[in-house]
Amino acid sequence: MRLGLFFNPHYPQCEDIFSQLKALRVSHGLELWGLREQHGILPGFIHQATLAETAGLALEAIIVFGGDGTILRALHFSLEADAPLVGVNLGRLGFLSDARLPELEQVIINLRDKHYNIQERMLLNAVVKRDGEVVHEDLALNDAVIYKGLVPTLIDIRLYCNRRFVLETRCDGIIASTPTGSTAYSLSAGGPILSPVMDAFIVAPLNPHILSVRPMVFGADDHLGFRLRHADNCAVLQLDGRHVIDLQTNDMLHIRRASRKLRFIKLSSKTFYRILRHKLNMGKGNRP
Repeated sequence: MRLGLFFNPHYPQCEDIFSQLKALRVSHGLELWGLREQHGILPGFIHQATLAETAGLALEAIIVFGGDGTILRALHFSLEADAPLVGVNLGRLGFLSDARLPELEQVIINLRDKHYNIQERMLLNAVVKRDGEVVHEDLALNDAVIYKGLVPTLIDIRLYCNRRFVLETRCDGIIASTPTGSTAYSLSAGGPILSPVMDAFIVAPLNPHILSVRPMVFGADDHLGFRLRHADNCAVLQLDGRHVIDLQTNDMLHIRRASRKLRFIKLSSKTFYRILRHKLNMGKGNRP
């Protein structure tokens, strides 16, 4: 069985993981592949390929060792290799993960025996235009965030839906979130929780100057536009928590549903709502 591997390079006990993988490689007949971009941490028994080369590897799955942030960084690996992700949580919350490190051998067995389900999740496509020209384009699983940066003054943002004006707000920033991202930054900004298998967008302002500007939900087929006004050239665009580009006054961020979805492997029967109760303590205080 051929598997892809993706690691959090800052995890202090990677050597312990490599020891387990080396033993499992022999006992279960595994062929293991990692990204050449992570060559600084990969031991010799793990084959290496560039991101572009992974398209021809026919991987059964990609095992991601880390927290939710590591899974977000594995997005392009999954899409390029056309292989689903399964997370082995090494972090604190691990909302996107389906297993823990002591369960690694059972994960391998389930993958070998195909005892799992596939869950598809919507991605957003973010395009920044400046003076009518595209200056940045990428995908995100959780969210695209316009943020005021390090300057303490507010920024002005106009929101459009299908080229129709919706509202203008002075704020610290604004979030365009997928349903998967509804339990991330958007939730902290007062946004609703959506089932991760839905197709929709949440738009949640960050500390708006006018309290009547509230989070809104838009259809997945809507085309959202965010025009940055009077930003004093201090704002930034973040995709899944990564600072990707500095924004300027009159820049336009276009958000659409991506043409592809990200596939996750579900090894257990835990529902999304059970995960909410367990990891976010949702509703626990109300139980008799």
